[in-house]
Amino acid sequence: MMTPPQDLETTRRRFLAYFSSIGLTSTLLPGALWAEMQQQSAQRITSDMLKDAMALTGLEYSDEERQQMLNGINQNLERYEDLRKIHIDDGIAPPLYYSPLVPGTKLDRLKKPFRASDAPTVKRPPNLEDVAFWPITHLAQLIRTKQVKSVELTEMYLARLKKFNPKLNCVVTFADDLAMKQARQADQEIAAGRYRGPLHGIPWGCKDIIAVPGYPTTWGSGAFKDQMIETEATVVRQLREAGAVLIAKLTTGELAGGDQWFGGRTNNPWDLKEGSSGSSAGPSSATAAGCVAFGIGTETSGSILSPSTRCGCTGLRPTFGRVSRYGAMTLSWTQDRLGPICRTVEDCAIVFNAIARTDELDLSVIDLPFNWDASLDIRKLRVGYLERAFRESGRSEDLIKNDQAVLDQLKSMGIKLEPFSLPELPNTNLTGGFGVESAASFDEKIRAGKDKDFTNKTRGNGFKSAHFVPAVEFLQGQRVRHMIMRKFADVVGKYDVYIAPFINARGDPPPPPPPSAGPPPPPRPPGPLLTHFQIANLCGYPAVAVPNGFATTGQPTSITFMGRLYNEAEVLALAKAYQDATGFHQKHPKMDFA
Repeated sequence: MMTPPQDLETTRRRFLAYFSSIGLTSTLLPGALWAEMQQQSAQRITSDMLKDAMALTGLEYSDEERQQMLNGINQNLERYEDLRKIHIDDGIAPPLYYSPLVPGTKLDRLKKPFRASDAPTVKRPPNLEDVAFWPITHLAQLIRTKQVKSVELTEMYLARLKKFNPKLNCVVTFADDLAMKQARQADQEIAAGRYRGPLHGIPWGCKDIIAVPGYPTTWGSGAFKDQMIETEATVVRQLREAGAVLIAKLTTGELAGGDQWFGGRTNNPWDLKEGSSGSSAGPSSATAAGCVAFGIGTETSGSILSPSTRCGCTGLRPTFGRVSRYGAMTLSWTQDRLGPICRTVEDCAIVFNAIARTDELDLSVIDLPFNWDASLDIRKLRVGYLERAFRESGRSEDLIKNDQAVLDQLKSMGIKLEPFSLPELPNTNLTGGFGVESAASFDEKIRAGKDKDFTNKTRGNGFKSAHFVPAVEFLQGQRVRHMIMRKFADVVGKYDVYIAPFINARGDPPPPPPPSAGPPPPPRPPGPLLTHFQIANLCGYPAVAVPNGFATTGQPTSITFMGRLYNEAEVLALAKAYQDATGFHQKHPKMDFA
């Protein structure tokens, strides 16, 4: 029987002490005993420790099997230490690139002209602030026709941001100097006849996980509130090249989670008593409040769609691999996406057209055209709707009424709607690998103790616990993810666009209302189904949230138009037609709280 490790170590020390006292070396020990003692003394992980650790993985091995595993496990500890000595820059992604494509996916690679709506006829109002809620299409026409200078528009939006920010709490850093420099440059170029397009001279704001040289990039966290990243994010460069004017770094929930950041909570301009939702909290709040012409947000699991819904904006979550994430904080290399938060669908198309292109820095982005056609005949589209989601229990009467009205409106516009249901899919939160990827992204910072300075002191727990997800299970989860992708594509791939009610950022249905008097209703069976928002996120599909009415409280509600991979053009075309026909986006918060 093998000597227990603790007894073996004691014996080894006694032998060494004895032989040393009489002036003899350890080589006089019996060879087998000496080798065993040397091997055991070098082991930091023992069989008993391994047995305890296995409880974390749900695995069981015999004493003999564990003993045979020890050498490799202890060698791995040394390899981990060597690995952790290597500094890995935040911009380095693992060379394992996720693609949402599955066999049989058809892509439109033929580039066509960008066909915008006819330019509106606009006239500068006596009070320039009256254009604060105008869409980009109208603001651009003011600038193009030289009725308004970019400097004037920029000064107006900066003034509004500073006026309303004390209550909205949507700004981390004002960028006055940069904004005025870019606005003056835009005016000079336009005066000289070098008009770059509809974003030229238009003020915007970016979520503060996106790097801008010369300005802090705080990630919404007290641990990084002084962090300077001297990288120009690709999306910032692309919008600068389009002539847009960056006026502020807007708030994000800490480390792109929720609407709470180190400066407090970002608020909803429709009701200051509630947050703006997250994590693209600032871009949504500021856009809805008429404090920027548009914002750029990011989404990993609802962070564009959720705050856009809460604040009554129109927000586009693109297909995974459409927009470069270079220069943006990473939560998940296989789920993170950047997209526009605007006032109208066509505004989203205009901004998306400027940023949906490769940059050779984010290798997940593929080179596909965005063939926007505002005059597309939407009656030729094959449109489905997720029938079960419209009948989901626990939804308020306001949501049920507004969502049903969407279907009725589309039918009145000549759209033939096909009901469909999703297949049963495995219900596992490991399929996205979200926790593991986040833990890898933040590993160096967590090991350096940065989580002690997090605004939310529990935020680092998930990063730490993800270390105990076995690599084999992580990869098995990715294989299950591929199974889900294929099954999902089999169902939704037949539609150009499909429609689903908005759930929430995590894809869970809203909680049911409190039970009335009497016996409680029977519990809902757990079932194996993931919600459609979880699935669409997991599989990389595009979606746009569009206002579809208001609750009895006066709060905006929304509907989501979704569609095939890389088919944003047709998804947006149907959403635009619906938006133009209903006009819910034209109502704005009162803004009487300054």
